[in-house]
Amino acid sequence: MRLPRTALAMEPDAAAAVLTPDALTALGEVCDLVPGLITDFTEAQDLLRDVEVLVTGWGCPPIDEAVLADAPLLRAIVHTAGSIRGHVTKACWDRGIVVSSAASANALPVAEYTLAMILLSGKRVLERAHDLRTTRVRDDWLATPQSIGNYRRTVGILSASTIGRRVIDLLRPFDFQVLLHDPYVTDAAELGVTGVSIEKLFSSSDVVSIHTPLLPETRGLVSRSLIFSMRKDAVLINTARGAVVDQEALLDAGHIRAILDVTDPDVLPPDHPLWERDNILITPHLAGSQGNEWQRLAALAVDEVRRYANGQPFGYSVLRERLGQLA
Repeated sequence: MRLPRTALAMEPDAAAAVLTPDALTALGEVCDLVPGLITDFTEAQDLLRDVEVLVTGWGCPPIDEAVLADAPLLRAIVHTAGSIRGHVTKACWDRGIVVSSAASANALPVAEYTLAMILLSGKRVLERAHDLRTTRVRDDWLATPQSIGNYRRTVGILSASTIGRRVIDLLRPFDFQVLLHDPYVTDAAELGVTGVSIEKLFSSSDVVSIHTPLLPETRGLVSRSLIFSMRKDAVLINTARGAVVDQEALLDAGHIRAILDVTDPDVLPPDHPLWERDNILITPHLAGSQGNEWQRLAALAVDEVRRYANGQPFGYSVLRERLGQLA
């Protein structure tokens, strides 16, 4: 196996989080790793001259025509996170550079979070725990309403993205009916789900989980009319992007519950009225990889560099023709 000259390009905090000493050792075994970290390509012209592979991460600057002019040997980009939109430019595709992303590795913890919230919301765990803490009196379990529980609930998945598909996979062992709306999926039955219109998805589901990327056509996709068509006490889960949902409508939709791991803006102002809604749970954008889950991202990147060094295609290529569907 040859060792392609490889450099790291990302912000220091991202490198410290994802590329542990063990990960750097493993990476160094499959490439000729340049010491140091690129945070500004304008200051790295000499280093870029003989680099064949860039391992990128959060905070990597855009790799545009000027950068590529300083990197004549660059042939591959391996991203240690999900979306490559912030740094892989049209110029990279025009050069024929192959691109890999750890989006699939990052999808798993998001899907796990989604599954957990579906199950917890079905049992109304957070609300009932709050009631117990407040009253110190256990409720009459034999008087539990039929609306509580996870047996034969209907879960709607908005978008069969990488994360959406992982959620569908994780739901298989449970007694759920799973609906899907995705205009790019022509045969939902192949995924083991029922394809429906977006209107039916919202009006027929006990839980709707959003997994669509934020694109011009998906901004505000989850509209007031869709939100108000949801069943009483239904649950809306958003782990995608805050701007996909009409947040103003959520303020008026007291008949549903919402679990928001993302908002617009990503950190709401302290006085934002969403904070005050008892039917809305906001978590701090924690569904994606964090803590020891970053090791999964690094391991995927190391394996992709190994494949490239062995002359094999990437296992997790990002294809130019799919850019319009990616986050």
